[in-house]
Amino acid sequence: MSKYWSEVVHKLNPYTPGEQPKMARLIKLNTNENPYPPSPRVLAAIQQATNADLRLYPDPGSEHLRSVIANYHDLQANQVFVGNSSDEVLAHVFQALLKHQRPLLFPDISYSFYPVYCGLYEIAHRSVPLDAEFQLNVEDYLQENGGIIFANPNAPTGCAVPLEKIEFLLQHNSDSVVVIDEAYVDFGGETAIALIDRYPNLLVVHTLSKSRSLAGLRVGFAAGHADLIAGLNRVKNSFNAYPLDRLAVAGAIAAFEDQDYFLQTCQAVMATRDRLATDMRDLGFEVLPSATNFIFARHPRFAAEEIAMNLRQSGIIVRHFKLPRINEFLRISIGTDEESASLVSALKLLLHPA
Repeated sequence: MSKYWSEVVHKLNPYTPGEQPKMARLIKLNTNENPYPPSPRVLAAIQQATNADLRLYPDPGSEHLRSVIANYHDLQANQVFVGNSSDEVLAHVFQALLKHQRPLLFPDISYSFYPVYCGLYEIAHRSVPLDAEFQLNVEDYLQENGGIIFANPNAPTGCAVPLEKIEFLLQHNSDSVVVIDEAYVDFGGETAIALIDRYPNLLVVHTLSKSRSLAGLRVGFAAGHADLIAGLNRVKNSFNAYPLDRLAVAGAIAAFEDQDYFLQTCQAVMATRDRLATDMRDLGFEVLPSATNFIFARHPRFAAEEIAMNLRQSGIIVRHFKLPRINEFLRISIGTDEESASLVSALKLLLHPA
């Protein structure tokens, strides 16, 4: 604590990112990173962009990238906003598009950055409980609000809300923005981007960190009605006129252009996920249905914290949240087939010692 901190800083409860350990020969299944490298075309594009032009500022509007994203999703460029990761995009959303004196609604079990941003920007908020099966019921959100946000598929549960349910919510909540955070949608969910032209209060947020293997590059975007994007740009241009650097733009464009590689790696992750879920159910775990690159699981006889500690001793790191309702669950990122096999072997030794 410091007497020079502002009152806001004193009240903040910052987000805690997943551990980035420096252990050798580690199987790292705790931060939902893609187990496969970026497309070779991404690496080539970044290398090509590493030239004397780095002395120049990048395009402040990232016009080329926005056009590529717009074409990919059958939108107009003025319906796309880009930023340094979806977290930065979300930060601008919280400042630009919420009615701060009315409560923002989000699930009680969801991405833990949402309440952090509410504290940072002094936004009233209310959590809406998931049901007993950890599913989100959109009918529960038909109440007074200054905005609605949820991850779909949800994190950390992995469960997805069907597109028709999201459309129902949009039809019955037309006076405030509805933000769908689709960080994991490419692993089996349905994107709401197709609804943008029908609902001017819909904003969809994506990241290139997960399905396009670019967590280290930090690129995210939002898609929505041009008026929503204009509001985001007003905040962005009051904060940072040059958000994406030249290398990030070059890599992101190349990632969208290599569709075959994108589909190949997504399908590989989903196949490994489904096999791992089956193997863990065979070991007695309850595994929630997942449309993401992770699974959420608990065992009826072994404490999640105990399992996580024992796995760590075997050189495998998973994520355990010491939070109400999910304290007995582990979130396990999908690795390669070999990493999944090592995890299952370690779990067998732990649960059924010789």
